[in-house]
Amino acid sequence: MFKKGLVVFWILLCLFFNNVTVIAQETKYPDYAYEFLGDDKWENFNRKLFNFNLGLNKYAIRPIHILWSSIMPEYGMDRIKGITNNIEYPIRLVSSLLQRDFETSKNETIRFFTNTVIGFGGMFDPAKHLFNIEQSNENMEQALAGCKMKPGRYFVLPVLSFVNFRGLLGKVLDTALNPGSYIATPVLAIVKAGLTVNKTSYMQPLIKMVESTYADPYEIAKKIFGIESFIKCGNLDRVDVISQLNVPVKEEKIAQIPEKTAPEVKKAVTVKPEKDDTFVKVEVSSEIITPDLLYGGTNFDETVMKNYSAEDFKLGADILLKGYNPQNPVVDSMRTALFALPGVDESIWNELSVWNRSFSKRIRTSSVNIAEGKDDYKFRYILQKDKKESPVAIIYPSIGEGIMSSHSVLLAKIFYDEGYSVVIQGSHFQWEFVKSMPDGYKPGLPSNDAEKLRMVTTKILEKLSEKHNCEFKDKVFIGTSFGALTALFLADKEYKNNTLGNSKFISICPPVELIYAMKQIDKNSEEWNKSPVDLKQRVAMTAAKVMKLYQAKDDINVEINNLPFSEEEGKLITGFIMHQKLSDLIFTIEKASKSAQCDIYHVINNMSYQDYAKKYLLTDSEDSCDDLTYESSLHSISAFLENNDNYKIYHSLNDYLTNTNQLKRLKGYSKDKIVLLDNGAHLGFLYRKEFLDDLKITISLK
Repeated sequence: MFKKGLVVFWILLCLFFNNVTVIAQETKYPDYAYEFLGDDKWENFNRKLFNFNLGLNKYAIRPIHILWSSIMPEYGMDRIKGITNNIEYPIRLVSSLLQRDFETSKNETIRFFTNTVIGFGGMFDPAKHLFNIEQSNENMEQALAGCKMKPGRYFVLPVLSFVNFRGLLGKVLDTALNPGSYIATPVLAIVKAGLTVNKTSYMQPLIKMVESTYADPYEIAKKIFGIESFIKCGNLDRVDVISQLNVPVKEEKIAQIPEKTAPEVKKAVTVKPEKDDTFVKVEVSSEIITPDLLYGGTNFDETVMKNYSAEDFKLGADILLKGYNPQNPVVDSMRTALFALPGVDESIWNELSVWNRSFSKRIRTSSVNIAEGKDDYKFRYILQKDKKESPVAIIYPSIGEGIMSSHSVLLAKIFYDEGYSVVIQGSHFQWEFVKSMPDGYKPGLPSNDAEKLRMVTTKILEKLSEKHNCEFKDKVFIGTSFGALTALFLADKEYKNNTLGNSKFISICPPVELIYAMKQIDKNSEEWNKSPVDLKQRVAMTAAKVMKLYQAKDDINVEINNLPFSEEEGKLITGFIMHQKLSDLIFTIEKASKSAQCDIYHVINNMSYQDYAKKYLLTDSEDSCDDLTYESSLHSISAFLENNDNYKIYHSLNDYLTNTNQLKRLKGYSKDKIVLLDNGAHLGFLYRKEFLDDLKITISLK
């Protein structure tokens, strides 16, 4: 009787609080938390409880999960997870029946009996492998949504974290339908506790990512909750993406394609070279131009080098990516997520286990103090056994990436296998870096950033040398994207005043002109506004595809030459990612509070990268971003690029953060020190064997 009364109470409560209307906000960039959840009426209360939950997880729940993951190998955890999912069959059955989704009801029933009988109670999944029937992700909240119940206000509860009234009622009904809820004997209660611990342990990687990657974990967790809830309640998570990953590619003869001539507005900038008293005029582009898409060809004759101009030669590829099947530059750039190597995370143990000794778990974390009274700067490192003789590789990642960047770990594996010790640093254009710097530091000027990175790197190497009694004689610096740009500026500083000793530099996809790249990022990020009416549906469908790909990553056994995203969806994804990185940085610079309601997001959602440059990097309010064009471009270090051979640049002919004329100028400076790939856009070739083979030859110590 009490349970029935409780259910009725929650139904009335939900109906009472269901009058929630979301009114679109007028900002330059969408606030996805607001779009999907509405106004955060109880933000102060929610933030305090959210921080309490993070502390509870860190000091109580995660240690239990670590203990469990260290007792049970991952294979055993997966079998127990299968049993738990099988037991919860009634929830999925009733939910699909209430939604009149009889196809899912039928499939779930077939799955239950198949996996119970043949799969030993759900330990294995023969329904999937024999009959190709995937488990649905149904619960009672989705059934309530199918019955037209609105979500109601959202709030944070202890342990449960984000919920809304519909979701909370759904959890009550899920519990009532779960056979495991009625386990009463002490032995079975212990079994139930084990099942619960095993199930919830799979959430730890997401929790760790949220609390360690973002400057404001509450805000990103709110966005994740809102989008995920919309996806599940709209059944968008049933989208098929696996079948779209491989498409037939016709074998075509690679030929030089004539370049298109695009109008370009140029601005003359007067500069004074370091070692010359004369003034020169250097033309740099200040308008956005869509990059030409070139496919292969032969590199130009070296004879044009002495008196070259941008029109004297055609660019051609040094490395051809056979069967790449380009889609468009934005989606091609997303293929950087395909970058993976064997052995990085391979282990019989879950990543929480103390016994997990995969490569990524063997990388240590340490810190150095940069400025008194500021947070220590964290870095990661792994040393060779013969650390006194091995060279060291220092990795500078892409814009906004921290020390846990997956690309940094993969690059570290490549260098480590070649005999290098490795140091992983975070991006200078990232909130953790700023928190460790003296007050007043604003990242974005490559020369200034390179000086800060040189200081930090020097302190790191000094600490490691002292701690491990070794001396790093030879150093290789490798950077990607904005990190690649800064690595070259660091190389220029070392060219003028060598402090780091014998060093070499590898730069992958550096923006030739930073302001141009910022404009391209802003242009890409603002594409959402072309069709704002159905924004929620488009964002949710795009996010659903991302989630589906992540969930199915272990089942993908085809060679991927196509991503299941349109150009518009690619722009939504990259626009969200790039603006989130800027958001974290501004949140830190403005010293916004994590524990109390703040109005900083109205400022953030109206700020582009160009707005950031104007507000934080320009000294004169009357100047424009174009006034920073020359000093933030590789043109300003052309003397280093022309007169040294201790560097190598990898770039793509269709990188959307550069244009053809910029690449021509860079080729003119670098000559044979630049390697151009015919496809891959911005970092979208990192996973390709052709690139990896060339990189391994470049860094080989043999």
